Amino acid sequence: MKKVILLLVFTLCICISYSQDTTPYHQDTLRLTLPQAESFFLNKNLDLIVQKYSIDSARATVITAKLYDNPDFSFSNALYNSQTHHFFDPEESVQVSQLIKLACKRNKAIELAKSGISIAQFQFYDLLRTLRFTLRNDFYNIYFLEQSSKLYKIEISSLQKLVPAFDDEVKKGYMAPVDALRIKSQLYTLQAEYDNLSVNLDNIQNEVKVLIRANPSSFIVAEAQPSGFNNDLVTQSNYQALVDSAIVNRPDLKGLNANIEFSNYNLNLQKAFANPDITIGVSYDRLGSYVQDYNAIGISFPLPLFNRNQGNIRNAKIQTEISKVQYESGLERVKNDVTTNYITALRSEKLLLGFDPTFEDSMKNLIDQVTINFQKKNITLLQFLDFYESYKQNVLQMNQLKFNKMSALEQLNFSIGKIIFNQ
Repeated sequence: MKKVILLLVFTLCICISYSQDTTPYHQDTLRLTLPQAESFFLNKNLDLIVQKYSIDSARATVITAKLYDNPDFSFSNALYNSQTHHFFDPEESVQVSQLIKLACKRNKAIELAKSGISIAQFQFYDLLRTLRFTLRNDFYNIYFLEQSSKLYKIEISSLQKLVPAFDDEVKKGYMAPVDALRIKSQLYTLQAEYDNLSVNLDNIQNEVKVLIRANPSSFIVAEAQPSGFNNDLVTQSNYQALVDSAIVNRPDLKGLNANIEFSNYNLNLQKAFANPDITIGVSYDRLGSYVQDYNAIGISFPLPLFNRNQGNIRNAKIQTEISKVQYESGLERVKNDVTTNYITALRSEKLLLGFDPTFEDSMKNLIDQVTINFQKKNITLLQFLDFYESYKQNVLQMNQLKFNKMSALEQLNFSIGKIIFNQ
């Protein structure tokens, strides 16, 4: 009789656990929706702030490129006159000269510097794309891991209440030791699985907290919208339109195209360096020339007989060809990324859409019926635990499949360079 009462207590513990909110209240709990997490990320992420400084640094190079060369000034005075034996005789000379760059070197240097700004901006947007994907993917991972965590907490809590009572019954001889060992084995297995899940959840939580600069002691609760997990957006989308969108939107591809422009500007500048610059100057000498108070104007420039910047021009041409090949390689990579991720997302979506919409509710009803039959002693404790283990595996697998779909959609967004799915 006592054994039956204990079994009923175990069943009641499970039922009560399902009817109550098992999430404990944490003072430092941080509940976030995906838009809120993205807002924190965009405003606080340190990596983005650093990359923004890189853009400002690139803009500073434009200021430098626009500056003209400073004029040169020189002054000399006689130190000692050996004939008069006087120091600092009134002999003195003054020269002022100005370098004048030819072949539009200044304008071409400005164009090159401006091209560097575009590269820095695309690098920023590519970093934003990468970190945003990590944030969104981790957000959904946290959500589904928390759903699985709730299931473990329910079963572990129920078994922890039952184990002492079963041990007591074994000591009194009312229960076979094998039943108590089976309960303990199930409890220890669940605790080990829950610990592994918790470690994985902690690592993902840590990554998200770094991305949004949350308090290290906070516990993030992801508040997602379950209604959006069972749609057919990928099935309805046009594959070629996604590829075309990726070619237009991917910042890394834009950056490679900007590299081509940068290389062309650099080639033009190196060709301009083959043309010599001239220096124009005026000079005055008080007593050191053939006449007193000598005034002169002069011009100087190097003769381009040997060094015509051939090596740098050759290297600039090579870099231009390299940048073109890199763009073609990047274009192929973009197309392959979209294709692979489109196939993966489509497969995940079709897998979930192929399930009976009432399957999860049916499984929940089934475990409820198994519980009732267990109460009526129609099934044994081991049979009940087997049914419950099957139900647990089903819930965990469904959570994993749903996350796989959301992750595949985020990966597809990442490959396109634009948030099209899971908006």
